[in-house]
Amino acid sequence: MTLATITTAIIGFKALSFVLGGLTTYLAFKAYRTTRSRSLGALSLGFSIITAGTFLAGIVDQVFDAGFRTGQLVESVLVAAGFLVIVYSLYTTRA
Repeated sequence: MTLATITTAIIGFKALSFVLGGLTTYLAFKAYRTTRSRSLGALSLGFSIITAGTFLAGIVDQVFDAGFRTGQLVESVLVAAGFLVIVYSLYTTRA
C-alpha cells in the first residue's frame, strides 16, 4: 500500500468513526432526554468525548500537521477520559 492509500483509508475510517460515534452519542442523549437519567446523561457525555478524541486526532495529524504521534496522544487522552466517564455512568444508579 502506498502512503496516499493509507492516508485515504485513515481519513475514511476516522470519518466513519465520527459518524457512528455521533449517532451513538445522539441515541444516548435522546434516551437521557426521555428518562432524565443521570447515568444516561453521563453515558452520552462519555461517547461524545470518545468521538471527539477520534475526530480531533485526525485533525491534529492531517490539518495541523502536528504528526501522527501527537494525534495518537490526543486521541488516547480523550478516549481514556471518555471511557472514564462511561465507567462512571455504569456505576451511577440515581435517576
